[in-house]
Amino acid sequence: MKQILMKIRRHPYIVVGGILVAMAILVALLAPILTKYDPIKTDPNNRLIPPSPINPMGTDEYGRDVMTRVFYGIRISLEVGISVVLFTTIIGIIVGVIAGYYPRVDNIIMRLLDGLMAFPGIIIAICLAAIWGAGKFNIILALSFSYFPSMARIVRSCVITVKEWDCVEAAKAAGAKDKHIISKYILSNSLSPIIVQATFNFAIAILDEAALSFLGIGIEPPTPSLGGMITEARTYMAVAPWEMIFPGLVIILIVLGLNLLGDGIRDLLDPRLKG
Repeated sequence: MKQILMKIRRHPYIVVGGILVAMAILVALLAPILTKYDPIKTDPNNRLIPPSPINPMGTDEYGRDVMTRVFYGIRISLEVGISVVLFTTIIGIIVGVIAGYYPRVDNIIMRLLDGLMAFPGIIIAICLAAIWGAGKFNIILALSFSYFPSMARIVRSCVITVKEWDCVEAAKAAGAKDKHIISKYILSNSLSPIIVQATFNFAIAILDEAALSFLGIGIEPPTPSLGGMITEARTYMAVAPWEMIFPGLVIILIVLGLNLLGDGIRDLLDPRLKG
């Protein structure tokens, strides 16, 4: 354990990124304790109040506390990000292993994935969200469908490399089944790039969820969403800039933390950078 902590300390990206991500998770989990306000309930008597000791981030056009809505918006963003990472990782591993381990279907699968990756992921997500409709579950499915090809390609590359190792050839010669070889040798030696890609998918999912909510096809109001809050604040940007500044700043910090964490994990696990 001590050696692991010493290695992490040599990579400041992990420390800084981990602190930012941990703070976001804590705020999301403790949101009902950290604030006494309801994120949805309106209060017309307290509309557009500037930041103050009572409302540190001010109030919006409906009199709702902006800080409370930001805290609950972080919860929504993390729920979407974690769900997208789980879906993309599971589907990407299954598709990538099949394509990399079985050459007969490799060409068919990869051509399909190339066709999907010819379009930017956010464009595919926008089209799917427009077809399926707004809502958290539909957004998770749309983003997962957009991101899993990149994970599948990374897994496929790892499988193609690892299956040529002598230990894998020896296991095949000994009569080991494909399931045993894939689980014991291939996946266990492909975890590093999968973990790194998962952190980047996490960051992109949060950013794109905010973009979809900003466009009006994401999380449905009045449910607090960081992107949706920015959309609602556009009309009052001149008189109440805090409505847009604080949600935007939180998005920047969360995505920055995840990207730094991903870079740090990549450097930590990259054997070429050891020593």
